[in-house]
This record gives sequence, C-alpha cells and structure tokens, in this order.
Amino acid sequence: MRHLFAIVLLLFIPCARAQTTVRLWPGAAPGTGHWAQHEQTITGTPVGTIIINVTEPTLTAYLPDKGKATGAGVIIAPGGAFVALAVGLEGENVARWLQQRGIAAFVLKYRIPEKRGQGIPDDMDMDAAAKYGTQDALRALALVREHAMEWGVAPGKLGILGFSAGAMVASNTALQSDVRTRPDFVALLYGAPFGVMPAIPKALPPIFMAWAQDDPVALPQIERFHMALDAAGMKPEAHIFATGGHGFGMKHQGTSSDHWPEEFRDWLVARKFVPAEPSTP
Repeated sequence: MRHLFAIVLLLFIPCARAQTTVRLWPGAAPGTGHWAQHEQTITGTPVGTIIINVTEPTLTAYLPDKGKATGAGVIIAPGGAFVALAVGLEGENVARWLQQRGIAAFVLKYRIPEKRGQGIPDDMDMDAAAKYGTQDALRALALVREHAMEWGVAPGKLGILGFSAGAMVASNTALQSDVRTRPDFVALLYGAPFGVMPAIPKALPPIFMAWAQDDPVALPQIERFHMALDAAGMKPEAHIFATGGHGFGMKHQGTSSDHWPEEFRDWLVARKFVPAEPSTP
C-alpha cells in the first residue's frame, strides 16, 4: 500500500520536460565531410561515460518545467582533451543540475579528431583540434537563439559553460570578433586556451572561472589566460579552490571544489541572468 501511495504521489509532482536531441548542421558538418572515423560511446571509465571519434555534432536540450523556467540557458561543452568527450560527468550530470533549477541546459556533442592510440598525442595542435568544436559551439549558440521562444530562453540570457578542453571551445566563442555571435556569458571550469594565446578584445561577455590550485594538467594555461584577461581590463569572477585536482566536474570529493555549481548559480543571480530564490522567513 505504501508503494502504491508513493507511485500515485509521483504522478502529481511536476516533472522536467524530456530531453530532445537535434543535429547542429542541416547536412554534413563543414570541413569534416571526409572524416571516416566511427563514433563510439564507452561507459565505465574513470570519468564515466565518454564519446570518441565524433563526426556528427548534436545538441541535447534539457528543458525545465515551464512553471519553473528562469529564462536562462546554458550550452555545456564537456572536456576530454579533444580525444574524447566526458558527456556524463561534464555533460548530462551538469545539465540535469541546471534543469532542476529552472535553467535550460544544452549538452553539446562537438566534433573531435579521430582517437589514435592511448592518451593524448604529444604533438597535438590544440588550436587545430579546437577548430571544429568552436564552429559547433557557435552554431549551437545560433541554433538556440533561433529556437529561443520554443525552448524558453530569454534574449540576452544564453551562455556557454565549458570544462577543460570544452573551456577552450567556450573561450573561443567569447573572443569572436563579431559580437553578435558571442554568448551572453561564459563559464570556464579548469580550462582556457591551450594553444597560442589569442588576442583579448576590449569588451567581452561576463566570465566566470573556477579551478583548483592542485590541478596537474591545466594550471599554467588557466593562470596565463586569467592574467591576460586582467591585463585587458576584464575582471572575471574567479573561484580558486585549494584542492580538487583536474576534471572534478560533478564529483563529490569532500573538497571545496564540490560547491562550484552553487557558486556559479550565485554568480548568475548576481549578474541578473537568473532571479534570486525567495528568502525563507
């Protein structure tokens, strides 16, 4: 009887809308129609589910219940050093967290070169590897704006959140010379431009950055980009955790980095992208 009551109760709890996956490009993605690699999804890795050899980029929407929607939208670019996409830890898990808080989330499956061998190639050209992911991210921004009314995203409230290599993709969208193609805000988690330091325009969208001081992978590049932004007159929101390592994503490690999602949301509230929650009397 108790189980039956629980099932009945669930029927009356408002649920978030089911996710929808759409292709980014109407035909073959530009510049990679000749790629012959075969996409593969791998589960049970140390970072959860990953995808390798992506040739057909997509966008998966996690839309909140209409009565809970804030009007904000976030495109999520998972990391993976351009040899894989960590679509679980740095994709779906993040999207569901945002969705539950009234923020429309869109997981970007962007193109990455064919994976060869184990690990990251020593001679990888990060700028070349990020080229197609950046194209896909810009197309994703345009696509969400085209469907903004349908997907409940208000004008001026669409941002991009990138992790590690995905943060390089996200930063590239913010640095576009055509301001109309840029996101309205950017969040970079333990990542930054990993290749040649790009020129920093005078005006950029608001930027949120978070990383750990014990990051063994990306710390020099992150600090370099942060200093470049500061030198250009930007004042990004920077959360520097004592511990957390690299790739903490939605992990719960018992470190202060576990709380970056709440700090990100607080920043969105402070910047007026998301309304503040009613205070408890």
